[in-house]
Amino acid sequence: MKKIITLVLVISASFVNAQAFKGKGDIKLQVGATIQEKAAGIVTTADFGLGENISYGFSVSYLLNTTNVAGTPKFDDRFDAKARFNANIGNVLNVSNKFDVYPGLDLGLRNFGAHLGMRYFFTDGFGIYTEGGIPLARYNTNAIGYERFNNQFVFQIGASFNL
Repeated sequence: MKKIITLVLVISASFVNAQAFKGKGDIKLQVGATIQEKAAGIVTTADFGLGENISYGFSVSYLLNTTNVAGTPKFDDRFDAKARFNANIGNVLNVSNKFDVYPGLDLGLRNFGAHLGMRYFFTDGFGIYTEGGIPLARYNTNAIGYERFNNQFVFQIGASFNL
């Protein structure tokens, strides 16, 4: 029950701030929940439009719930930061002008990875998103224990806002 309450609180907190892609000059910020093996946390991403279908940005995550592993992890085992590059192809797929799909690459403190995300906007300024990411190349291939937290498949959900 404690895990469920913690997850609900993290997801609720994730609906604070995030954003939508509108093209060149647009700034997107997303805050969501990240769920990893034996850990749950929060994540914030900010993307800046370079063109109609290209954006770059950054992502910062912090893991909160690590109770399944013995001991207490240090801050640097919980924290990760990444630079991101996205191809926003929602208008290419032409499903709806409220829907966006964005595959991309990220270069972080712990790995080089790829992500695939989707956003749906209820209004011009508010929507929801989901994103999954995987590491393609890990900096520490012999990672054990807490070192693995930010070096595995990541699933995120949250809100998206257009700033």
